[in-house]
Amino acid sequence: MLVLAEGTGSIISQMLGSTLIGVREGLEAGVVVMVLIAFATKSGRTDALKWIWAGVAAAIALTLGTFVVLQLGTSTISGRTAELIEGVASLAAVGIVTYMLIWLRKAADHMSGDLKSGLAEALEIGSAAIFSLAFLAVGREGAETALLMVGYAESTSGGVWPLIGLLLGFLIAALVTALLYYGAVRIDFGKFFTYTGLFLIVVAAGILAHGVHALQEYGWLPGPDAIAYDISGSYDPSFWYGSILTGIFNIPATPTWLQVIVWLLYLAVVTPVFLLRGRKRHPAPVLSGRSPRRRWTG
Repeated sequence: MLVLAEGTGSIISQMLGSTLIGVREGLEAGVVVMVLIAFATKSGRTDALKWIWAGVAAAIALTLGTFVVLQLGTSTISGRTAELIEGVASLAAVGIVTYMLIWLRKAADHMSGDLKSGLAEALEIGSAAIFSLAFLAVGREGAETALLMVGYAESTSGGVWPLIGLLLGFLIAALVTALLYYGAVRIDFGKFFTYTGLFLIVVAAGILAHGVHALQEYGWLPGPDAIAYDISGSYDPSFWYGSILTGIFNIPATPTWLQVIVWLLYLAVVTPVFLLRGRKRHPAPVLSGRSPRRRWTG
């Protein structure tokens, strides 16, 4: 029974984290698709829908293919080379995902308008332009997802389970997007992307700490034996609760000092930047009258 609980907890942790990632990233892509489809439909260009869907399908296929290739490529390597690749891949994934998270906080304010204007131009050019727009718009989200998932899968060593969780998350996101499109449900996207963004920041912090540990084992970073604390006596990573904490947030029982410092420093720097970037700044209204340059100050 204990073995069953341990194994089940490990599978749940590996799937839960990747499912949440899939839902979050899938909804971002879903919003993009929803904007494109709604604009094409309202423009009376339903003939463009097939090219939009073709671009979306190609982007999803590229995302899953990239993840599978990278994951299979790293899983077939062992020894010190595996530690090096694991560490570099984790750090690269965290860097790119962090940039995307922070950049998208501001880009989201005008993303809908950019998509509509881009599709308006693509509709005039032709099917290839429509396909390319949909592919690139969704593929940008897919690239972030693939990189994040590679780092996540490396840190959990979950084999096929993170991929299954990612697919489940995509399916949930597709269902929610369809319900949103037909007006069956409503979501406060501001709060949703803020909370899920904070979740991804914590996940990224764990991936970063895992990458640091891998590079310590390889010898590129110092302090592999400098253990910050040891809670292995009361914290069992193989049990269900330990599997969830370790699998999602990468909280080990015996981390090094460098891992702890990097984890805390990442959260201390990225979290406030992420939250501040999400604040909406409302420009002061311009008074009507003969002096258009005069602004209201309160």
